[in-house]
Amino acid sequence: MSDQADISLTSSSVGEAKNIPPYPGPNKMRDCYCTVNLDQEEVFRTKIIEKSLCPFYGEDFYCEIPRNFRHLSFYIFDRDVFRRDSSIGKVAVKKEDLQKYHGKDTWFQLQPVSADSEVQGKVHLELRLSEVITDSGVVCHKLCQGLPIVNGQCDPYAAVSLLGPSRSEAKKTKVKRKTNNPQFDEVFYFEVRIFTQKRTQVLTCLFLFLRVDLWNASNLKFGDEFLGGVRVPLKVLGQAGVHDAWYFLQPRENGNKSVKADELGSLRLNIVYTEDHVFPSERYSPLTDLLLQSAQVEPVSASAAHILGEVCREKQEAAVPLVRLFLHYGKIVPFVSAIAHAEINRTQDPNTIFRGNSLTSKCIDETMKLAGMHYLQVTLKPIIDEICTEHKSCEIDPVKLKESENLETNRENLRQYVDRIFNVITTSGVRCPTVMCDIFFSLRESAASRFQGNHRSHTYTAVSSFIFLRFFAPAILSPNLFQLRPHHPDPCTSRTLTLISKTIQTLGSLAKSKSVNFLMSLKFFTPNPCFSPSFSPSYLLFTTLISLRFMIKRAQGRNRFGMKNFKKRWFRLTNHEFTYHKTKGEGALCRIPIENILAVERLEEESFKMKNMFQVIQPERALYIQANNCVEARDWIDILTKVSQCNRKRLSTYHPSAYLNGHWLCCKQSIDSAPGCTPCTGGLPANIQLDIDGDRETERIYSLFSTYMSKLVKMQEACGSKSVYDGPEQEEYSTFVIDDPQETYKTLKQIVSAVQTLDLEHEGHVFSSVMKGHSTTQLNDVPSLMKYVGKKLIIS
Repeated sequence: MSDQADISLTSSSVGEAKNIPPYPGPNKMRDCYCTVNLDQEEVFRTKIIEKSLCPFYGEDFYCEIPRNFRHLSFYIFDRDVFRRDSSIGKVAVKKEDLQKYHGKDTWFQLQPVSADSEVQGKVHLELRLSEVITDSGVVCHKLCQGLPIVNGQCDPYAAVSLLGPSRSEAKKTKVKRKTNNPQFDEVFYFEVRIFTQKRTQVLTCLFLFLRVDLWNASNLKFGDEFLGGVRVPLKVLGQAGVHDAWYFLQPRENGNKSVKADELGSLRLNIVYTEDHVFPSERYSPLTDLLLQSAQVEPVSASAAHILGEVCREKQEAAVPLVRLFLHYGKIVPFVSAIAHAEINRTQDPNTIFRGNSLTSKCIDETMKLAGMHYLQVTLKPIIDEICTEHKSCEIDPVKLKESENLETNRENLRQYVDRIFNVITTSGVRCPTVMCDIFFSLRESAASRFQGNHRSHTYTAVSSFIFLRFFAPAILSPNLFQLRPHHPDPCTSRTLTLISKTIQTLGSLAKSKSVNFLMSLKFFTPNPCFSPSFSPSYLLFTTLISLRFMIKRAQGRNRFGMKNFKKRWFRLTNHEFTYHKTKGEGALCRIPIENILAVERLEEESFKMKNMFQVIQPERALYIQANNCVEARDWIDILTKVSQCNRKRLSTYHPSAYLNGHWLCCKQSIDSAPGCTPCTGGLPANIQLDIDGDRETERIYSLFSTYMSKLVKMQEACGSKSVYDGPEQEEYSTFVIDDPQETYKTLKQIVSAVQTLDLEHEGHVFSSVMKGHSTTQLNDVPSLMKYVGKKLIIS
């Protein structure tokens, strides 16, 4: 990265709720679920726990935060089959308070939810006293940002009032249609009498207030919806008579009903919030180079990447940034091959290959998750959708069987589903991403070399344990976590998926399926990398539904005349084409063949004053689309980019803003066909496109090394102990894998040096930031500032 940047991400564990108020009826139990929201924008939803007042969720949610926000909120809803789900209560944590609860299990009291208290966004006001003949004051209401989207759209207007003793005047702006970033640019005049005394203008009443309320214009019988308001005393004008500022919208003063704190129950959460401060690339070069050399270090246990896995508390926290870093630089295959080869050589029983949670298994899991998401969509999504739609019972446990169900019928339903899924998996090898195939080939070769005297099936055990046990089976069990379904399936369908997943795991373990046909099918996952083709075009012989969703799109301007307005459309993506329809089930209004997608990129908000927009660039025009939230926009960009990755005519540059009023807003070029002014999102070969910032991943790895510095020192001591005494390992050092003490000590010394250098960079940045924010600080405040510098900016 060329500039410094602060990037935030959060991981939330929604544990359980307790003491939920009973349902006001004969059946006291509730069917509850929990949502995770950035302000009011839902980004995650848990499964529904039926018939419980103390629901246990036990779900983890990881989200990279793509925008500024004020509150991280959690809402508990009661599902209602016949009408809209009702909210029970909420937990809202301010952004600045997240670090208080970082990494801690905390019980939060649920707070009441009311429409008048649920506000977000901000408004810009300009107030001015104008010396005119009528001695009137001028109030200019300019624009708003970040209003909520209500029922897919927002039609806001503002009511501006001047309030005070014995006076109340109100005026309204025009309604701005279908936008949550309206720009009003309207001026309102209110008469404010003033008199001059000793060269000072004094308001006749210092208790005048300006109130601005934002409303969503609604055609419903319930009236317009309150979006938030702000109350500004006119004394802010001061002697200058001018005030210009942004204000966060606030709820109504009487918005919350009087509810006792313990009446709504409580929610247990574990929130991990991290802010990464990323420096320019050259600051990370020593550490990045050291990490990228890991595959060439002999032995690999002495490499920087392997050492990170040794000192981290959990292998997973080391694997995530390592995999992303090596993927970014195109070196993931040699790195994983090196650590896998070392682990296989330490394995005594071929039946236990990669059965533990080692650094190798975690790295391969993470690689499959990143590189294989589209592969899962193409392979499993159609049949998973069918299972969730048909609701066929597959229960084969006689104890759990319902009276109306037949055991033989259920067993046949389960057998058919398993047969179809197993066949789909074993025939999908030609569509497996190349990077995964190359890793699987390396695993097979290492296993074959290590266990030459065993039956040939052991050479495939290493591969099948990942494909079936760690890739397909978890996706079948929890399709919502792998973007195969938008939400958790219902309990009956969830039970069906559990039975299918367990059966697939059994088949994949090769314990009961060692047929020649099965072993031959695994060879499609492990071709020789010298002959590995790019993403095979054979999948185009079949039409596979990948995604469906309602979104808002702007007219493409194919007609010379007519308004280029925004309309809500039903979007459908297959491996052949991207289409949109007026409603679900109707014929397509527009078809874009996948081979015509030249690029898929974000669109800057300034183009249409709308958030969560992206563009699908075609040879003659671009289709501008607004997703329902920031996470959904990211998902659509990711999947559209992946399905079009192999297009030969993909662009290398694009315009980040729209072409409006005869020119491109980004580069001001007047020709609509002018080449792009910004490089397209960089990516990798091997048929995957990942938006990865290598500097950011190095920053995360630095943070881990810094956090576990005491273990690095202890590992250095262990190297010295083994070098000097060459005897039985001391018990306190036995947790480390050290094959070559001298080489490991050399690498540790380089790691410590690189981390200490970055420590100084961070301390300098924090001190600079504090001084800028306290430019008027007195000299006696310096000790407190230095105490602040001593704190870590990055939380891991």
